[in-house]
Amino acid sequence: MNPLRLSLAYLRARWLNTLLNVFLLAAGMGTIVLVLLFSHQLEDKLSRDAHGIDLVVGAKGSPMQLILSSIYHLDVPTGNIPLKEAEKLMRHRYIKTAIPLALGDSYRGFRIVGSSLDYPHHYQAGLAQGRLWQAPLEATLGARAAEVTALQINGTFMGAHGLVDGGEAHAGSPYHVVGILKPTGTALDNLILTGVESVWQVHREHGHGGGDEEEGRETQEETREITALLLKYRTPLAAVTLPRYVNSQSSLQAASPAFEIARLLQLVGVGTDTLRAFGVLLIVAAGSSVFAALYHALQERRHDLALMRTLGASRGVLMGHLLLEGLLLTIAGAVVGLLLGHSGAEVLGQWLMSMNRFNITGLVWLKEEFWLCGGALLLGILAALVPAIQAYRTDVAAVLSRG
Repeated sequence: MNPLRLSLAYLRARWLNTLLNVFLLAAGMGTIVLVLLFSHQLEDKLSRDAHGIDLVVGAKGSPMQLILSSIYHLDVPTGNIPLKEAEKLMRHRYIKTAIPLALGDSYRGFRIVGSSLDYPHHYQAGLAQGRLWQAPLEATLGARAAEVTALQINGTFMGAHGLVDGGEAHAGSPYHVVGILKPTGTALDNLILTGVESVWQVHREHGHGGGDEEEGRETQEETREITALLLKYRTPLAAVTLPRYVNSQSSLQAASPAFEIARLLQLVGVGTDTLRAFGVLLIVAAGSSVFAALYHALQERRHDLALMRTLGASRGVLMGHLLLEGLLLTIAGAVVGLLLGHSGAEVLGQWLMSMNRFNITGLVWLKEEFWLCGGALLLGILAALVPAIQAYRTDVAAVLSRG
C-alpha cells in the first residue's frame, strides 16, 4: 500500500475541490510574493539611486517633485534656477561635491541630461564603448537608452523639446554619440548624458532663454540657468544649517532625499500592506477550505479507512494518509503561487521598463519567500490535523457494523 499513490488518487477523484483549494492558496501566495518582490526592489532602487546625495536644490515647489525629477527622472522639474545662485551655493564651505543638472529635452522618450563628469562617476558608471563627452553636443548614452534607440558610436540624433516623446525637434543642433555606458541598475541607464554647455547651446540657438551671442558673454551668463544641484555634505553640521539657508533664498528650494524617500515608501506602503493583508486572507481561506474538504472526505471514506485497517494498515498510516493529502494540496498551491508571483513581477517589470521607469524583475528570490512557504506548509498540516486525528481514532468494528 503506497500512501503517496493513494493520496494522489483521492485528490484526483475530487479534482474540482482540489483545483479550488490549490487556486485559493496560489492566489494568496502569488499576491504576497508579488508585493514582496515589488516593495523590496522598489526600496532598493530608491536607495541605490539616492546613495551619496544628501540634498537636492532646485526651484521652489513640491519637494517630492524635485526629488522625483532630479534623482529618479520620473517627474517634470519644478523649474530652473539661476546659474549664479547655484554657483554661489556650490562654493559653500559645507558642500563637498555639487553636481549640476540641466533638463528640458529628450530623444524618443529618453531624457537628455546636461551635467558634469562627476555625474556618471558618482554612480561608478563604466564605459561599454567609446568615452564620456568632452565637448558641447557630444553625448554618452545610458545602457538601456542605447539599446532602445539603437544609437551607435559616431551616430547622431536631434533632441526634442520637452521630457516626453513627441516634442519639437531642435533640428539645427544634432548631438554626436561618443560613448555608451555599461548597465548600472540606476536611473543613469535611461538617460542621455551631455555637458550643461550643450543644453545651453541648443536652447540659445532656438531662443529658449540662453540669449543671443551678440549680446555678449556677460549677458549670456546673467541669463543662464540649470535645473537642480545634487549636493553632498562636507560635515554633518550641514544637515542642520544648509537646508534652512537654501530655503531662505527667494528662488531656491532644498529637499532631503532621505526624508522624501521615507515619505514615498510610507505612501506606497499603505497599498502594499493592503495587498499583503488580502493575500494573507486568501491563504487563510485556502487553509479553511482544505480543512473542510478533508473533513468532508473523511466522513465519506470512513468505511474505506476501516477496510484499510482490516487489511493491515496501522492507525499511524491512516493518520499520515490524511496529513499527506493536506501537504500535497499545500505544496501544489505554494509552487503555483510562487510561479504566479514571480511571473507577475516579471510582467510588471517589463511594463515599467517599456515606459522607461525603474525595472522590477521576477528572477530574484527573497528569504521572506522561504518563510512564507514554511508558513503555508504549516497551515496545510494544521488544516489536515483534525481529520487526521479522527482517522487515527476510527473504530473499525463500529464503522463496519454500520455497513
